[in-house]
Amino acid sequence: MKLRKLTVLLLSCIMVFAFAACGSKTTEETTEETTSDGGVLMMATTTSTEDTGLLDYLKPLFKDDTGIDLQWTAVGTGEALKMGEDGQVDIVLVHAKSSEDEFVENGYGVKRYPVMYNDFVIVGPAEPIAKTDDAAAVFTAISEQQLPFVSRGDDSGTDKKEKKIWEELGIDPTTNPNYIESGDGMGATLTMANEKNAYCLTDRGTWLKQSKDSENDYVIDIVCEGAPQLLNQYGVIAVSPEKYPDVNNEAANKFIEWITSEKVQKLIGEYGVDEYGQALFTPNAGTDN
Repeated sequence: MKLRKLTVLLLSCIMVFAFAACGSKTTEETTEETTSDGGVLMMATTTSTEDTGLLDYLKPLFKDDTGIDLQWTAVGTGEALKMGEDGQVDIVLVHAKSSEDEFVENGYGVKRYPVMYNDFVIVGPAEPIAKTDDAAAVFTAISEQQLPFVSRGDDSGTDKKEKKIWEELGIDPTTNPNYIESGDGMGATLTMANEKNAYCLTDRGTWLKQSKDSENDYVIDIVCEGAPQLLNQYGVIAVSPEKYPDVNNEAANKFIEWITSEKVQKLIGEYGVDEYGQALFTPNAGTDN
């Protein structure tokens, strides 16, 4: 009888510990499932979407709405598209339309969707170039007067835009001894231009954030804005699952649907207004841009 009671007591203790252990394991599993519920979406994108803080702003909202963890590598547009071509990411968000169209035409991307735009501005010292909306005149003056100019030089969307302007003017910028390439992102390039009191082509969003939030005072300012050729359009493209079956195409499609939705387009249009006095991007999903 005593032996039976001891056996029952022992079994009861074992069950208590077992339930406790199961409870602990269930909590850990639930936590893990919660954090990885929708999987991970790997994106290659341009530095301006990171430097402006836009992706940090959108990431938790996307996670809340879809359960998907957005992770990204911010590089120049050329390198971002190359990552897509190599199947290293699931999706690209960049800003060089002709290169994006080529990416899709060559079978690396499924379809390009416009998301938003801002514009490029030329920043630099107030003299000797007076503020204008004529980008060609500014670039010509920089070349003819051999004024200091800091280029990205990294095959980014900004770099492609700058090189295209020089090309259309028939100017080789490297003949200017004061023309240098940073080989770096937009934020670092702006810092270098400011330190050298030089001219620079930048997207407006990065300029607004960088010039306001930097610990260093900015001695350069906008000298050219509003030129038609300075439009800066962003597009999003899912990497082809036919070419790379292992990409997370489901998550990529959810992100495209999400970022082009009316709700998120409105959020993009409001981003930066309170802090910088104007939106850093203008949403335009559903257009032909």
